[in-house]
Amino acid sequence: MIGILLVEDHSVVRNGYRRLLDAEDDMQVVGEAASADEAYACLCAGGVDLAVVDLNLRGSSGIDAIRRMIAREPGLRVLVISMHDNPSFVTQAMRVGALGYLTKNSEPAEMIDAIRDVAAGRRVLSADVAQALAGAALDGEALLSRLTPREFDVLRLAASGESPGSIATTMHLSQKTIHNHLSAIRQKLDADNDFKLLRLAARYGLIDWSALPA
Repeated sequence: MIGILLVEDHSVVRNGYRRLLDAEDDMQVVGEAASADEAYACLCAGGVDLAVVDLNLRGSSGIDAIRRMIAREPGLRVLVISMHDNPSFVTQAMRVGALGYLTKNSEPAEMIDAIRDVAAGRRVLSADVAQALAGAALDGEALLSRLTPREFDVLRLAASGESPGSIATTMHLSQKTIHNHLSAIRQKLDADNDFKLLRLAARYGLIDWSALPA
């Protein structure tokens, strides 16, 4: 029996996943979480073999949730199911330990198969994700791949309008650490001001272009 933790901030989506997975003889949903903190607490409660994680969560991202959970339980298997097929998101999720990555366009049967594969330690990518990664490889290394997963999360939060103090609270870090991360991000991305960082974040899909000032 595969004990599954659902990490998704939309309750309707979680309920749909639960009904789908609990119908399988070899799967049982043992916990649900809407945030990285809730996911960590559920993991600590025990019984979790595999986590199904969305990257868009309340507060800290799914990437941070994966990083924290695997730091506590190195044997945890993680399957990402996200709206993002952006290669930058896929790369960062894999860097922190995800074994599988599907988009929400995937069919229910594909999700079931992916859970079994990831539980067995096999890497899984949906067809659209594999195509996006192949395209990125042909175009050259994505700029955001220079960032560590934590720097990627700091950039995502900063680009969405969060202050360093708010980011520090969300990520359970000091403001000094956040400022250090922002300095490293600017250096790695060759962006000497916040507007350039905002443009890069939009270019690589961290925020919507419509969120940018005219």
